[in-house]
Amino acid sequence: MNVSAIEIINGKYWANDGWVKFESIRIIDGIITAINSDDPIEPLCVIDAKGGIVCPGLFDLNVALREPGYARNGNIDSETRAAAAAGVTQLCCTPDSQPVNDTKAVTKLIKEQANLSANCEVLPLGALTKALKGEQLSAHASLKEAGCVALSNGAAPISNLLVAQRCFEYAKTQNMPVFMTPMEKDLYEGCMHEGAVSTAIGLKGIPAIAETIAVAQLLQLAKATGVQLHLSQISCAESIQLIAEAKAAGTRVSADVAIVNLLYTHESVKGFNSHFHCIPPLRTEQDRQALLEGLKSGAIDAICSAHLPWEAAEKRMPFVETAVGMSSIESLIPAAVKLNENGELKLEVFLKAMTENPRNILHKEQNTIETGATANITVIDTEQKWVVEQQQTYSKGDNTMFYNEEVKGRVIATLCNGRLTHNTQDLNSKNNC
Repeated sequence: MNVSAIEIINGKYWANDGWVKFESIRIIDGIITAINSDDPIEPLCVIDAKGGIVCPGLFDLNVALREPGYARNGNIDSETRAAAAAGVTQLCCTPDSQPVNDTKAVTKLIKEQANLSANCEVLPLGALTKALKGEQLSAHASLKEAGCVALSNGAAPISNLLVAQRCFEYAKTQNMPVFMTPMEKDLYEGCMHEGAVSTAIGLKGIPAIAETIAVAQLLQLAKATGVQLHLSQISCAESIQLIAEAKAAGTRVSADVAIVNLLYTHESVKGFNSHFHCIPPLRTEQDRQALLEGLKSGAIDAICSAHLPWEAAEKRMPFVETAVGMSSIESLIPAAVKLNENGELKLEVFLKAMTENPRNILHKEQNTIETGATANITVIDTEQKWVVEQQQTYSKGDNTMFYNEEVKGRVIATLCNGRLTHNTQDLNSKNNC
């Protein structure tokens, strides 16, 4: 929504390693023009932060937009609306569309549709291999030219290490980061974590070494080729140790963790709740605590939603047969507030992992809250309570972690590149937002 003059009032923002209270932040024609100015203006739109938090727009490194090809489960407009409602101003969309994003034409289509929707900035990830089959290299140079910011094979395995090496070498020549979900395909045959719970309920498990072996191999390949490697959706304690050691040795590697793995463990699968059928799977409490510590120490750089929406029918089958993944982007802020209130992860650490660090990984200029900066801003009411229901969310996915739960913490407003893309506050004659 184009609004020439916006004023955000009554909140606090993070600056110089501390929270700074403000009375007003003024935005004119998309630019922050003043903070706590006494100069009179008549803003068309006033957003009351209600004593909450104002931060740079969130950056999500892993979002499935489902278009082209999966319209029943979501599309670029619905899922970027969901992203804006979550406070996300920039996101990376995964290449697992249909057709796969392995050509200029598909990349162009995604960018055109995203620009039409204009809910947030969409940065496509190009397919690392043709059709994500893990056998032949895709045209990395063409994908970069079309606007892909990095390469990924999604959750699809690479056929062998030789192909992976060739992919890394080619990506390095294009100076493109490679996003890899570490999965040793020969060990990745179950539907949940292998452990006491999988044994008790009779489901085939995925052992931790299915990830850690892959992490070790990928780190060695990254070291040998010099490619910038980003490990997506880390889930195991040992993986974090390997990553920390590689970073200390100078390997160009970063990592992220899915928000669901920070909140839940394999215990959540006991009732065969298909919402928790995820890849990588939810693991042990020891792994969950290690992930939280990894974020605090810097071994893990970023948090992502790993948003993968499915219609309800895809999750209403026996657990093993249900679709893998979760509609999770609109749960980001409630999850962050819950972790903060539980004393497990400070809100400041969460925000850094979803603002500053993702932009560093992709070598993007930082968003800032200061005069002269373009307004990429998220306004959060950390006290607001609401029930997560289908009619309360924008995503077409019916598979959220907080299904029918009352949660705390909600995004009041989102501004992307100076444009108001989400606003929950009531309108009145003097507030034309």
